[in-house]
Amino acid sequence: MAPHPTTDWNQLQDRFYRKQEIYAMLWKQLDLSKFMIAGAPYGGPIAMIRDDKKVILLQKQQPVKPTIYLYTSAGKLMEQLQWDKGRIVAMGWSESEKLVVVLEDGTIRLYDINGEYTQLSLVKEAKEYSVIDCQIWGTGLVALTGNFKLIVLTNFEEPRPHLMADPGLNEPPHSWTVIPPQYTLSRHVEVLLATGSTILTVDTKESQDQLLQQGPFTKMAVSPNGKFLALFTSDGKLWVVSTDFQKNLSEFATKSQVPPQQLIWCGTDSVVLYWDKIVLMVGPFGDYIKYSYDDAIYLIPEIDGVRVISSDKCEFLQKVPNVTEEIFKIGSTAPAAMLFDALDHFERRSPKADENIRSIRAELAEAVDACTEAAGHEFSQYWQRNLLKAAAFGKAFLESYNADNFVDMCQTLRVLNAVRYYEIGIPITYTQYTRLTPDVLIDRLINRHHHLLALRICEFLKMRTDRVLIHWACAKIKKSTDDEETICHMIVEKLINKPGLSYAEIANTAYKVGQPKLATRLLDYEPRAADQVPLLMSMQEDELALIKAIESGDTDLVYLVMLHLKRKLPLPEFFRIINNKPMACNLFEVYCKQQDLKLLADFYYQDDRCVESANITILESYKQKDLNERTNKLKIALKSYQDDKEHAFEAKAVDENIRLLQVQAQFEKEMNQQLVGLPLNETVHKCITTNNPNKANKLKSDFKIPDKRFWWIKLKALVEMRDWPELERLSKSKKSPIGYEPFVEECIKAIQHKEAIKYITKCDPAVRPGLFIKIGDFKAAGQEALALKDIQLLREIQSKCTDQIIAQELDAYIAQLSSK
Repeated sequence: MAPHPTTDWNQLQDRFYRKQEIYAMLWKQLDLSKFMIAGAPYGGPIAMIRDDKKVILLQKQQPVKPTIYLYTSAGKLMEQLQWDKGRIVAMGWSESEKLVVVLEDGTIRLYDINGEYTQLSLVKEAKEYSVIDCQIWGTGLVALTGNFKLIVLTNFEEPRPHLMADPGLNEPPHSWTVIPPQYTLSRHVEVLLATGSTILTVDTKESQDQLLQQGPFTKMAVSPNGKFLALFTSDGKLWVVSTDFQKNLSEFATKSQVPPQQLIWCGTDSVVLYWDKIVLMVGPFGDYIKYSYDDAIYLIPEIDGVRVISSDKCEFLQKVPNVTEEIFKIGSTAPAAMLFDALDHFERRSPKADENIRSIRAELAEAVDACTEAAGHEFSQYWQRNLLKAAAFGKAFLESYNADNFVDMCQTLRVLNAVRYYEIGIPITYTQYTRLTPDVLIDRLINRHHHLLALRICEFLKMRTDRVLIHWACAKIKKSTDDEETICHMIVEKLINKPGLSYAEIANTAYKVGQPKLATRLLDYEPRAADQVPLLMSMQEDELALIKAIESGDTDLVYLVMLHLKRKLPLPEFFRIINNKPMACNLFEVYCKQQDLKLLADFYYQDDRCVESANITILESYKQKDLNERTNKLKIALKSYQDDKEHAFEAKAVDENIRLLQVQAQFEKEMNQQLVGLPLNETVHKCITTNNPNKANKLKSDFKIPDKRFWWIKLKALVEMRDWPELERLSKSKKSPIGYEPFVEECIKAIQHKEAIKYITKCDPAVRPGLFIKIGDFKAAGQEALALKDIQLLREIQSKCTDQIIAQELDAYIAQLSSK
């Protein structure tokens, strides 16, 4: 049976704190005082390297070269990084759990758990004056240079380092710290510098003196929520103020003028100070708890407590959660305590169980919730089970209780217990897990290569497993020594039952580690062409990329590949690749017709497509302004058409076009009119309108213009010229091949009704009434209808007539026809 939860409680004023042992460390005895250490929050890993400022006695098992060791919180070695890059000024962890190593020359390296890194640099001032100290938080850092200037980098993902306001220091500050941007009113990082007896607040724009008298301050720390600041003065006082220095919260005399090695916050309600082998926790009302250690320790602040790392164990120091205190505090009569006690009586078959339940009947739902929450705050699985049993016991007496919280807590505890296991070594609390979210926890597990556990947690919590499987496959490719066939089979076998999973990232990893064939084979399984094709292009698998783009039916992708190939390859090679792909050829032709006709001509020429080549030559000819050049291009096209018997019509059309251009050029000189380039019909029209009927007749005979078309052209031209005598002569020259209605219609369009009457009489009797109506001559229209003996037409004419006298005549015509 596990010890009672209260056995490790210590009272501090009106609240309790507890220090629980989480792990017995797996590492061999280490003297932590000889190392520079950085611990990641949220139960994260611990990085350490021998501190070059401290002299140690070399032992046989210790390497001569400096080495950065990465351990889990259980002391299990995760990675070793041989270090020969220069003197380290500071180490810390980013919120994505990357180790941030800051060097004296301003270089920053971000290492992942597996030793792979990216490198950044600060501004030239850092290299010139060197970095003497650095403060790191989750997303950025502030570096202090040798000339006492501050350089800020607020985002490791998008590094843009720049100088902050000049604090005007002439010597190093006694101590300093930063307030991360998410906790400041300005949403910009603020730096607090202890100098003299005061503190300077520095941001990117200004440096402000807080005008304090209590200093010098030899240590300082900002609380996890950014609201409070703990200060250690040179005369041994611990002073807690708000970060805007408006509120004085507490003072405590430690009676030690030696500044502590570490000053950190335990959550947001107490401050922990560490001197050699002594830990002092000071509460808000001046009370304290003292812990003693035989060896050096290291404290890692968490949002809800402090992780205490010693040479032989990992402990967690925290304020006892309110619900836990309610249940287990001696003499507690809170509903949750009564419910927990009722379960104990029930298991001992005592009737007092029923008495307890009755006494808290009104608050039973609240008691169930409290027991459920308290289970989440326990590290001991024994007490987790007991508290959940108590919650389940109380739940049975409630008729309409929503058990979602209870079910969620059971799931959460299974996840927490799995990651807390010493082989995994992530001692995350329920509060931290809630803040971190399951998604981030999964990311941290796969970064540590705990893929199986991550997969099972995803399945258990009904989350997508894609990223776990993709990361596993990438890691397998990087580390496996098997041949490509075996690796591909192994990966596909695991992932084949996951529809929609992207293979692009896996294939990219294979390509980067020098296995292009494996990458190509994996990309065959990629369901999204938009991911597949660009990667194939980057892998130099250009023809395959084009095939996949065509198979996808996405024209944008096809164009992307083709234009890439056109830029990259010699034209003959490019044409060879697209020749046997109809869709690619069609899209290429569309593109060239709009952008590059010369390229299209080259494409047709190499493929012996004479007719298509001739078509392009004709298009090019019309872009030529010089007549000789245009004619020459047309002659080239004519020869291509003449070589192919199936294109006799095209050959004849081009030949006539050449002759027309030559005639137009000759007429242009004689008439002083712009004719070259006009169609044949317009050329004839122009000749007539410029009083050159002989030239028009010559064009008619030379180009065998049919009579009907010629009469139409001449009719329109003469009406346009208002040459009514010539129009009449035309109508009398011979029988009109187009009839006389066009004459009437064109005169009506020109609003020449008198001229129109001349030609109406020449029209067919059946259409005459309608034509007379169009010019408004209702009397003549009625006479024509009478001649036709069409009573219905007469009535229609009468309905349209507005003249009363003519209307009476029309009535007479209607009566005349009706009497018959």
